[in-house]
Amino acid sequence: MASVTFKGNPVTLLGQEVKVGDSAPNFTVLANDMSEVNLSSSKGKVRLISVIPSIDTGVCDAQTRKFNEEAAKLDNVEVLTVSVDLPFAQKRWCAAAGIENVQTVSDHRDLSFGEAYGVIMQELRLLARSVFVVDSNDKVTYVEYVSEGTDHPNYEAAIAAVKAAN
Repeated sequence: MASVTFKGNPVTLLGQEVKVGDSAPNFTVLANDMSEVNLSSSKGKVRLISVIPSIDTGVCDAQTRKFNEEAAKLDNVEVLTVSVDLPFAQKRWCAAAGIENVQTVSDHRDLSFGEAYGVIMQELRLLARSVFVVDSNDKVTYVEYVSEGTDHPNYEAAIAAVKAAN
């Protein structure tokens, strides 16, 4: 499993680690209107899945804004931001931030995404910062488990992976 710290403290990641070349695991999360979203909801598109601990923190805010900006330049790409924030909080944050190109989804109900992608920080019941790219055939083409939860992911590498998968 990936070795991750949060604010310098080691955390235990629960779930299955995902690797490049794997078939993307399915998951069920909640959209801001409480409807279910899963991997097949965006079948046939390249998926950039941005995972954050909480939308209301500085790095998570910046990460979501950065991928929202990049998403506006991409065709046939679905960008999901996954956290355990409640759908209502995500909706409020998106409205205040003017986020229109990223779909925020909540894994608060049963940690389905976190378990499937190995990103549940057991000690905090939050998701570890990470980025996954899944191609239109549901193959994982890029994985980044950010080693320190308060650091930014490699935005350039993730966007390059999306472009290569498209």
